[in-house]
Amino acid sequence: MTIPPEPVRFDQARPLALAVAVDVAASGVDVLVVRDILGRLALLLDDRSSKVDTADQELWSGRLNSTLGRYVAERPLLLASRLFQPDAYFASPRATPDLRYVAEPGRGSIRWLDNTVVGGDWARVSTPDQHAGGTRTARTALYGFKGGVGRSTATFMLAKHLAERGNCVLVIDLDLESPGAGPLLVSEEQLPRYGIIDQLVESALRNDEGLDLVAQATHFQLQNNGELWVAPARGRGEPDAEYTYVDKLNRVYADVPGQGQGAFSDRLEAAVRACEDAVARESRRPDVVLLDSRAGIHDIAAVAISRLCDLALLFGSDNGQTWAGYRDLFTAWLSSGKAPEIREKLRMVASMVPDAGTAAYLETFRDRAWECFSVLYDDLVDGDTGFNPSPEDASAPHSPIPILFALELVGLDAVSTPGWDDRAFVRAAYDSFLETATNLMIEGPR
Repeated sequence: MTIPPEPVRFDQARPLALAVAVDVAASGVDVLVVRDILGRLALLLDDRSSKVDTADQELWSGRLNSTLGRYVAERPLLLASRLFQPDAYFASPRATPDLRYVAEPGRGSIRWLDNTVVGGDWARVSTPDQHAGGTRTARTALYGFKGGVGRSTATFMLAKHLAERGNCVLVIDLDLESPGAGPLLVSEEQLPRYGIIDQLVESALRNDEGLDLVAQATHFQLQNNGELWVAPARGRGEPDAEYTYVDKLNRVYADVPGQGQGAFSDRLEAAVRACEDAVARESRRPDVVLLDSRAGIHDIAAVAISRLCDLALLFGSDNGQTWAGYRDLFTAWLSSGKAPEIREKLRMVASMVPDAGTAAYLETFRDRAWECFSVLYDDLVDGDTGFNPSPEDASAPHSPIPILFALELVGLDAVSTPGWDDRAFVRAAYDSFLETATNLMIEGPR
């Protein structure tokens, strides 16, 4: 009886394709490895300056067909000279060098082009552009791989802390599936008519002009010329129409072909700018914007961290799920070649730190964070220079900013409990976080 071969799985297909790509590059030909949305792989060979022998083409194509199983593309080997627009692939800004391969003299290069339905924005790392006058609002994203780590409460505390010091602060609630920061800061009756979700839906049809998107915080009074504005995920709606939040949520992530800002990521970036502009019209341009991000490996988090912020505070508790999730995310940044850019804007937050054995807990947390972050650090040997901070480096991205666990906050209805944030145990829990985060936002991440 003939035993069928084991099927090739998704994670096995890429290294198999790269093995063929290495042999192609050894002949002096530049190679682009392309993966489609189903995970199928093809090699594009740039033969415009280096001719490719027909026998070699047949050999390499046969290897791809015989080794990739279901993950071989219908046309596994393509030549640039036979493509209608080869630069659409070879000159694509999404094509990145494959870091597993080091080109030597006389060999071709290997680059990687991954096509996905969602999640591609994790690999598009940038910082926000300046405003027309040359100024730029400082933007900080607050993100947790898992929910339930106190991110929205920390957003509230940080926003109030910054505003109390005379800053104009804007909080944008980007957790569309589970809005949190908005309800903590503004009462239901004082919500703006529209929320972020309305901006995203209406802008897909270029119908977003004149939306009322922001409101001032209502749950406390500020001094020292500080202001605190909120752009909630949902608004209060029109008085003569039902506010159908779920129906909008079902449409919000779609890319819209043919529109100038049709891509969801572009519309989200435009929505953040629209909220900043709305505050500027009402009062003054925000000094600080806090982006309360969606948890998990999600498109909103991808855009918020990779494109919209200068600083990303990564929340987590010391457990296997936290480190496995962040390791997957960091590995994706490494594979896309964006490790040097993204690590400049990251800082770890240890949330819900126990008040007993705090020092030992934070030391363990720090060491595990360093193991995780080391994926993004440079591999150095004697005499090399680069970025590879030690576990003990208190200013490094992996060094945790602590928020102490306060049992009294469990189950607290913050909206109906005035002054809860001024209680001594709350202040003690957040003091270190507020001081360190404020310094990072003013001075910038390392």
